[in-house]
Amino acid sequence: MKVLLADALPDAAVQQLEAAGDDVTSLPDLNADTLSDAVAGHEVLVVRSTRVTATALEAADKLGLIVRAGAGTNTIDLDRAAELGIFVCNVPGKNALAVAELTMGLLIAVDRHIAAGTADLRAGTWNKKAYAKADGLFGRRMGIIGVGDIGIAVAARACAFGIDVVAVTKPGRGHATVARAEAAGIQWVHDLDELLAICDIISLHVPGAPNTKGMVDADFLAKIKDDAILLNTSRGDVVDEAALIDAMDSRSIRAGLDVFADEPATSTAPFDSTVAKHPSVVATHHVGASTEQAQNAVTDGTLEAIDAYRTGSPINCVNLDPVPTRAATLTVRHHDRVGVLANVLQALRKEQLNVSNMQNRVFAGSKAAVASIDVGHLPTQKLIDEVTLLEDVIYVSVTPA
Repeated sequence: MKVLLADALPDAAVQQLEAAGDDVTSLPDLNADTLSDAVAGHEVLVVRSTRVTATALEAADKLGLIVRAGAGTNTIDLDRAAELGIFVCNVPGKNALAVAELTMGLLIAVDRHIAAGTADLRAGTWNKKAYAKADGLFGRRMGIIGVGDIGIAVAARACAFGIDVVAVTKPGRGHATVARAEAAGIQWVHDLDELLAICDIISLHVPGAPNTKGMVDADFLAKIKDDAILLNTSRGDVVDEAALIDAMDSRSIRAGLDVFADEPATSTAPFDSTVAKHPSVVATHHVGASTEQAQNAVTDGTLEAIDAYRTGSPINCVNLDPVPTRAATLTVRHHDRVGVLANVLQALRKEQLNVSNMQNRVFAGSKAAVASIDVGHLPTQKLIDEVTLLEDVIYVSVTPA
């Protein structure tokens, strides 16, 4: 396959792809505007921070897979990729520990005034009187908003500091996630208002999405304690920065931030941010996932995603319909011979019966196979009879959804 790396991967990863027979082009300086000119002819695209627009997708004549070498996919036009039949896969959970470590680092830095104290020492000022004042973390309560891999990892580390950790209970949350959260020390509260009212620390770990954009607004901030600490290592646009500045100016709220609403798209650039300059903020340069351990894990996950696509079984795909339209499942047992399924699909086409999902498995000895075909509406008896009479079909059954 022809693979385009729009962001850098380690040389060892490139060598592994080439050893598998892939033709790898590495253009780590590509951006949203220049990607369109480079993507044609490639079947796989790997990105970290490079934005993938609809324009770039439409210029991609052979593209079948985009791998986001990380968890968030908000920089990729998922809807247009889905319309063009391009898999978008991510690498979830691989950088969770790194982000959790930075989250705790920001919390300690805010509580102990580490950034300001370091700046004074570098400027030749000794001010122990000012920097000896800290609340301490033991026995305080942290609210986790976003109970995913990162939120759970933060909870485990916070509990090790003697911090009580809570999150909002959510109907439909998977049993495995609930068990992991509780094993990490998370206790449940009934709603967000309760969490905001009782917590000394609020830590945000939500994805970038329309329903999370600006969720930390003036109303949200009005509900938290006057001396609370807000931590954001998720997405910059989750926080209304003007509202946060007002809250910090009028109350004793402090913040630890790794992300910003209008941060530069490149790794180095001028950045004039009012919230980053605020004296109540300790800030870093969107480096939550930037540890050697995390990047190695993400690289391994990226290679796994490409190999899975190579074998026809994409993993961690974020733009497939999670619940395909299905009125019934047509099960066809048949002799394992060329053309059988083509004839079955032709019969479905004549009845305008759309296939939403299909799987074919071969029995031991390769004499027979069974196809499970999810279809959009119930097949007629005429169609069932027609498929049953096809050459090499053994048996047909229909199971309504």
